[in-house]
Amino acid sequence: MRLFGSKDNLDDLMYNAMSLMEKNQPKGAITLFNKILKQESENVTALFNKGLALNQIKKYSDAITCFDKLLEMNPKDAQAFNNKGIASAEMGNIQGASECYDKAIEVDPKHAASYFNKGVLLDKLQEHDEAIQVLDKAIALEPRKPNALFYKGIILGKIKRHEEALSCFENVHKNNPSHMDAFFHKGIELAEICKHEKAIEIFDKILSKHKDNVNIIYAKSRSHAALGNYLESLELLKQAISKNSKVIRTWAKEEPIFKKLNNNEQFKKLLKM
Repeated sequence: MRLFGSKDNLDDLMYNAMSLMEKNQPKGAITLFNKILKQESENVTALFNKGLALNQIKKYSDAITCFDKLLEMNPKDAQAFNNKGIASAEMGNIQGASECYDKAIEVDPKHAASYFNKGVLLDKLQEHDEAIQVLDKAIALEPRKPNALFYKGIILGKIKRHEEALSCFENVHKNNPSHMDAFFHKGIELAEICKHEKAIEIFDKILSKHKDNVNIIYAKSRSHAALGNYLESLELLKQAISKNSKVIRTWAKEEPIFKKLNNNEQFKKLLKM
């Protein structure tokens, strides 16, 4: 009679492994998943979550091995296709990733995550219109989740469709008030359509909780410069440079709004022009 390595022991291992995943400790979880798989080589839950954990620690080839085994067991596993696609994309196999997302969608046309990941992939390929169309499908399937609508806003901002981008970020923040990235990008898009006073109001609200955020300090400096508030702008720019001199100086030199300050001695000194 087998007394050790029983089902109860496997349940304990699984519980502890999943607890480590929740605590963002994928390496420890992988060790436990391996113990489970040593006893049950086709344990679907262990294989899938081991694959997820391997993706987290950037062992993408090993992750693909897990997802391939799952697909051998079930060729219609949309989640395995989707996560294999993520690993493939991280390894630079863009074609392979795209095929994985397409297969996930083929076996489960309602698999929103695959539409989202394909949209992100298309954006990276500079296929912005196609990316937006795919993201719209993800949004329609999971309207309460913010990720696809937020990313759509990012793409719309890139292609200078600022009013539409603003609408995306407003809706994300309205439905998810704690989504500070959406709130920040709302401010950015307000600035892009020259509503700098409203943009500054948003930046001030964020800075009241995140006073050292260099991106927000720089954005506020930029809006003050656009309004002609040069003393305030230069003081904020000085703060931003003190926190990340190389990046902020590069941004400021390339920013059209700051061109009016090219002959300002303080500005030239800050940028070492």
